[in-house]
Amino acid sequence: MKSDASDLLEIALCVYSDACAQCPAEVSDLRDLMTIKARVEKEGISFLTITLPDFCKDVEDALEVGSVSQSHFRSFRKRGAIPAFLQGMLGHIFNRETGVPHETIDATFVRAVRQVCRFFSKVRIPCSPQRVSRAINRFKEVEHGFSKFSLSPGEMANFRLLSDILWTNLGRSIDLTRCNPRHGPGATAERISGNRKYRWQRWHARLEPLFPLVPTAYPLAILRDDTQFERREEIKNVTIVPEEEEQPVRVVFVPKTLKTPRVIAIEPVCMQYTQQALRSVLYSSIERYWLTAGHVNFRDQSINQQKALDASRSGLAATLDLSDASDRVPRDLALEMFWNAPVFQEALDVTRSRSARLPTGEVIHLKKFASMGSALCFPIESLYFYTLCVLALLESRKLPITPRNAFIVSREVFVYGDDLIVPAHEAESVSDCLQKYNCKVNKHKSFWTGKFRESCGLDAFAGEQVTPVYLRRTLPRNRKQVPEILSTCATANLLAKAGMMQTATLLFGKLERILGVLPYVSSTSQALGRVSLVVSAQRWDSQLHRYEVNAYVAGIAKRSDRLSGYAALQKVFIEANNPDEPLPPSYEERLEFYSLRGGVTLKRRWVPVS
Repeated sequence: MKSDASDLLEIALCVYSDACAQCPAEVSDLRDLMTIKARVEKEGISFLTITLPDFCKDVEDALEVGSVSQSHFRSFRKRGAIPAFLQGMLGHIFNRETGVPHETIDATFVRAVRQVCRFFSKVRIPCSPQRVSRAINRFKEVEHGFSKFSLSPGEMANFRLLSDILWTNLGRSIDLTRCNPRHGPGATAERISGNRKYRWQRWHARLEPLFPLVPTAYPLAILRDDTQFERREEIKNVTIVPEEEEQPVRVVFVPKTLKTPRVIAIEPVCMQYTQQALRSVLYSSIERYWLTAGHVNFRDQSINQQKALDASRSGLAATLDLSDASDRVPRDLALEMFWNAPVFQEALDVTRSRSARLPTGEVIHLKKFASMGSALCFPIESLYFYTLCVLALLESRKLPITPRNAFIVSREVFVYGDDLIVPAHEAESVSDCLQKYNCKVNKHKSFWTGKFRESCGLDAFAGEQVTPVYLRRTLPRNRKQVPEILSTCATANLLAKAGMMQTATLLFGKLERILGVLPYVSSTSQALGRVSLVVSAQRWDSQLHRYEVNAYVAGIAKRSDRLSGYAALQKVFIEANNPDEPLPPSYEERLEFYSLRGGVTLKRRWVPVS
């Protein structure tokens, strides 16, 4: 950890120098560098990963409310109304005596402050046991909160009526016989991975009415093939599990920030498999549906990003962010959205896990629809938030709930997961409605009065992007730390693209101590190197007619796991019917090996420079 702190401090000082160099006025101050160094030595890396991001939140909040208050920057000494730290930059944003934002602010200074403060906010470092323990308690508190949640008969009636208008036709249009189930790419509650997922061991009895074991998990041929009875033993090895014996989801906490881990609920194999069937059809149906096309998105963040950028200039739209978003969607209301499409409603319910096992071993009954980790979490929470935003706008404008009115107000709502965009002058009403229906608006990441907006990873101020470059992982120590090597190289190239050459050079230098000299390659090259318009060609391949360079290339780690019988046949059928992925070049290879999720290798070979 000490070596990590030393590395991160060295990088932090370079980031500060680069950020200052990009400002149109002289803002560098030796005292800022001394403050960073002294506080890292005293507080450790938490100063970079927690304290500085909190400092940035106060800057954004002060811009939002229109002044610096006494509650802002509490862990920093003030000089006048603004902090002494980064005063050179902040003085161009806020009046030094009053703390009120200047009428005209150059976005370069906002970008510089955010770059200095946010660079380490997303680095993947495991949280302390105490913070993980608090996250577990938080998960339980949110779950227990459902017992206190209730709606009045009128609120429930309005929700049902609007849901009928918005989602009945969508739900009825989904043909379950045309859903293509498949295994998800992630971990499973049983810790089964790769090709072993196709060798079924357990199947939940709740799935049988809508997703029977045959043909959902095995091809229909298993019932018709009387000539090879011994192969039919495959199906006899599967245990049909009653509801009371179902495997709970396995709740884990993975690194998100050093302050708070991310909650992931890992689903059992059969639930993950059937959820994927509904997920794929939901994605395509919702993105084409007349009420949601272009307004509820799952694979294209650019719509929300552009809306946020425009809103930072015009002030007409608000960007809202929700805390514990997926964990706060009530199961009853999620299903109620499709009360008039009972078959699809039942499909959502039977593919939903009903209990969770915490890292402590405690098993709790779930009243939420699903946590992050379920394939249905993202689409269903998006529809839930969309419904509430439309409902809030109808109530704010005192419009009756009719198909025409719902369509009109929905044109001003844009949803990507828990990133919401609504009219700015009605953001308070929308926020109140969301909280009434058990959601929690994150005030620190929601903006509607100032010139700052944030949505889907894009940060904007006064019509200009102020999104910082982030360090995602700690620096690699050796060649075996492939994820760290790839992440550091990607970060260095992003820094170079952003004009932060001192920091980029530092990171490239640390990589070259491990890998040797990195070549200059194009942005489309497979090679690990410095992205440049001028490339390092080392030879001409006369057979393939291309310039090549000998460089390190990332590859997918594979494990041997031979699949045969009807399990192999089902895998072939699934991959052939999957519209989201191209057909594999060799089925034989896919049946002999499987890709290790998250596993990457680094090999040196000749590759094209572009």
